[in-house]
Amino acid sequence: MGRGVCGSSWQQAKTLIVPDVTQFAGHIACSSLSISEIVVPIIRNNIVIGVLDVDSETEAMFDETDQKYLEEIIAGIIF
Repeated sequence: MGRGVCGSSWQQAKTLIVPDVTQFAGHIACSSLSISEIVVPIIRNNIVIGVLDVDSETEAMFDETDQKYLEEIIAGIIF
């Protein structure tokens, strides 16, 4: 928790959009091809139980529209 984009999203319990992962201090690369990233926390009963991590080979690929719909998808998942 608190390390990389995923850990930071988990710790902050909020969606993070990173247009250029090379500019994110402490970024942990899953792939050397990844340039931008969006991470959405999965929250149940006010506790983060996981994150959805989506990477892209294109800079600034994700925006608030992606955030809105990914958060809606996560909210609709029943655990």
